[in-house]
Amino acid sequence: MKIRIATYNIHKGVSSFGSKPRIVALKQALTTMQADVYFLQEVQGRHDLLAARHAAAWPGQSQYEFLAGDSHQSAYGMNAVYDHGHHGNALLSNFPIASSRNQDVSDHKYEARGILHCVIHNDGLDVHCYVVHLGLFAGGRRRQADALIEAVQDSAPPGAPVIIAGDFNDWGNSLSEMMRSRLGVNEVFDERAPRFGMGSFLSRLRGATPKIQPARTFPAAMPFLQLDRIYVRGFRVESAEVLHGALWARLSDHAPIVATLQLT
Repeated sequence: MKIRIATYNIHKGVSSFGSKPRIVALKQALTTMQADVYFLQEVQGRHDLLAARHAAAWPGQSQYEFLAGDSHQSAYGMNAVYDHGHHGNALLSNFPIASSRNQDVSDHKYEARGILHCVIHNDGLDVHCYVVHLGLFAGGRRRQADALIEAVQDSAPPGAPVIIAGDFNDWGNSLSEMMRSRLGVNEVFDERAPRFGMGSFLSRLRGATPKIQPARTFPAAMPFLQLDRIYVRGFRVESAEVLHGALWARLSDHAPIVATLQLT
């Protein structure tokens, strides 16, 4: 089984400045990725104010339904709720979505966060997919990562294929080792760890392993922070890349990651 996936914080389908609609252009851009499964964060389920202000450029349905179109099924986890609407995480899949469940992992009332767990079904195989958007504060992120690990351990059978993707807000890369050790996952850019050179040679002499760095995805115009991740279990990573360029910088403040996985 080969599967192409993407993770993308779409910034609610509006520009970073002026909140101008970008949702139609986003749908076109997602199509170019040719992904089987999209893990999306900051997806607008409803926004009455923007819908009224930009009626001609705002879809008459939820963003996740609009982006899924006729080619993908969709599941949505509502996290932040306000008077004029709500937003959260979404999964779009061209494989059947057998089940979905959203878990509230908000650490305080000012920052609503959730984990959307979906099981996709293909060729008799269940793949457990988790769409994640963690908080801005280190202590809360750590507690949310603990909740994520417990959710995976409770819901995915041992040895079952797992994909965890989203915006971890983990610019210090403090959560990856915990994820690897407790869940047996790898991040799709782990193979970029340095294997040669004096720095890695000296690290090995000291008994240390070279530090593995995720990809830089934020801000999209000139990425230098490592916020977005894809962790996998039961898959070999055939390719992984961050999509850069003027197009992506216009669509969101995050750059998307696309990866091709092969079931092992």
